[in-house]
Amino acid sequence: MSSLAGKVDKLFTTIRANGREYTYEEVARGCSELSGGTFSKTYVWQLRTGQRTNPTKRHLEALAAFFRVPVAYFFDDDTADRVDSQLALASAMGNAEVRDIALRAMSMDDSGRKSLARIIREVSKMHATTAAARGRQPNEPADSEE
Repeated sequence: MSSLAGKVDKLFTTIRANGREYTYEEVARGCSELSGGTFSKTYVWQLRTGQRTNPTKRHLEALAAFFRVPVAYFFDDDTADRVDSQLALASAMGNAEVRDIALRAMSMDDSGRKSLARIIREVSKMHATTAAARGRQPNEPADSEE
């Protein structure tokens, strides 16, 4: 179960404006417009960092509307898990290479997709093993990959 701050942070890091994180000012302004009330950039920062942990229903509804997630994202773990999975998929599809693989896989028959899935699993295992041997996280780039 993730905290409110963790969920707000996840929205900032995964839902982007033109390839960058929204600023606190942009989120506050958007939430103010959506809710018809006041929302300060400091308050948004406090929610994200855990300095404030008990927002009003109106504030949660405005945040949810701004980031285009259901308000249940903030208090229902099943909803949060489902939304996080959708956000991860959307983020991955923003990568041109991942999108190319997915588009090519769509044109394959079941046998081809199963073969591709096996290859991807094997490459992922090899990458994780190599990364672990070098003392890195599996998704952390090596110096030569940067």
